[in-house]
Amino acid sequence: MNIRICTKLMAGLVIAALTATSSLAQGTLRVAMTLADIPLTDGAPDQGTEGVRFSGYTLYDPLISYDLSRSDTAAKLRPALATEWHPLDDDKTKWVFKLRQGVKFHDGSDFNADAVIFNLDRAFNKEFPAYDASFERQLKIYLPSLKSWRKIDDYTVELTTKGPDSLFPYQMPRLLIASPAQYEKLGKNWDAFREHPSGTGPWKMAELVPRQRLELLPNKEYWDPARVPKLDRLVLLPIPEVSARTAALLSGRVDWAESPSPDTVEKLKGAGMTISTNAIPHVWPYTLSELPDSPFADIRVRKALNLAIDREGLVKVLNGLAVPAVGNVSPQSPWFGQPSFKVRYDPDEARKLLAEAGYGPGKPLKIKAMISTSGSGQMYPLLMNEFVQENLREIGVELELEVFEWEALRGRRRVGAQAPENKGITMLNNSYSTNDPYVAVLRYLTPEEIPPKGSNWGSIRDEEIERLAKEIRSEFDPKKQDELVAKIHQRHVDMANFVWVVHDVGSRALSPKVKGHVHAQSWFVDFSPISIQP
Repeated sequence: MNIRICTKLMAGLVIAALTATSSLAQGTLRVAMTLADIPLTDGAPDQGTEGVRFSGYTLYDPLISYDLSRSDTAAKLRPALATEWHPLDDDKTKWVFKLRQGVKFHDGSDFNADAVIFNLDRAFNKEFPAYDASFERQLKIYLPSLKSWRKIDDYTVELTTKGPDSLFPYQMPRLLIASPAQYEKLGKNWDAFREHPSGTGPWKMAELVPRQRLELLPNKEYWDPARVPKLDRLVLLPIPEVSARTAALLSGRVDWAESPSPDTVEKLKGAGMTISTNAIPHVWPYTLSELPDSPFADIRVRKALNLAIDREGLVKVLNGLAVPAVGNVSPQSPWFGQPSFKVRYDPDEARKLLAEAGYGPGKPLKIKAMISTSGSGQMYPLLMNEFVQENLREIGVELELEVFEWEALRGRRRVGAQAPENKGITMLNNSYSTNDPYVAVLRYLTPEEIPPKGSNWGSIRDEEIERLAKEIRSEFDPKKQDELVAKIHQRHVDMANFVWVVHDVGSRALSPKVKGHVHAQSWFVDFSPISIQP
């Protein structure tokens, strides 16, 4: 196996962080994250969805958020800093958002329309004095439809999209609102703001030690009384190595471990730990370059790789901590459709397709994939990629793995397969959430999303998908939206634009002391109802 590690992990810092938190008082929840560093704390978390989970929705609120209070149904949009929103009847490109009144930032200043406009200017107006390139980099791929914004009154804003877009509300949960007053107070310096952040969220920052820990305290004045945290303190620890996370939980140095080691599941259960999973909307695929010089420009090659992977065998290796994937969403989803191409394990058919495409023993297919050491939703990337590598070897495909630290991989994703630094790389192993129509399919498949503007890393172009994408953006009836999403997803599978492997189940191992945890059908977590039993 050819692996080049681009960033070495700092195991000593993990030990220091665990030691620093070992004597904390009752009511403290210590969480072992899969990340290698603390996500940015300025309202634009880096390191993917896990970054948003831990330093985004804890410290900040968006205008529209998710209801994470139930485990038996998919998390749906809910009002947060906006109480209502709607497009204008005579112009579907203009959306009016009514803002919640009486909300305070952690620094005591008022949340209002000026704060919303400030954060949008910060992200997208390069002439704005408080413009922040980091904020734009983290946010722009999640708000591709936004064109302009304006204040109507102190608690009303109007956002204009580039064209009619019925799915625009689904883009809003990633826009987190930071305090303009705190930015001014700290000398108009975003680096200083990251050390002393101020949002409206249910948690306030107590201490930040880069690469070691982030400590949060409850916001007792939080605007939603039902979500005032019960804990005394929340401590977040970056522990990217899976065995180290598991060992920390077994030794009592943490109470919660993200993605525990599959081969220790029985040991953890025997020690009284809970292995919590749920059917979360999330997929672990390979995104393929379909540029003209890529072997994946040939649909036969794309289909061959999909037929080469033993998904059931991989799930067994993972001790049940995954579900086989045959598309971006599961066949039970209303968005799955009825694809004619059946993703399955059929190595003989895979070899046949490769032969038709001109590959065989005398001319093996050689490809290179970018993968990560760990990271948000990446599950067990080294173990899983080695398994896939062996599957592909069995059909005559030589897969080279180039390994990056998670945020470095995301940087390579943001520039696209066409970027000079990605020359020779034709596969990207990046997991994705699939919780709404935009992130489930449209985010990866339209020309408007080709980097650097969006997440269509492989420059996928398909006239049928593009036609349906335009149609769905003008369709405001939810039932008809579902039907159109299903047609897009059906086409996506039939064209084998990804290589699908598994769906994550959001596995986390919890100490028996952890109470009140709700495993929502979402990649996000609400820490407010959680408590620690003495």
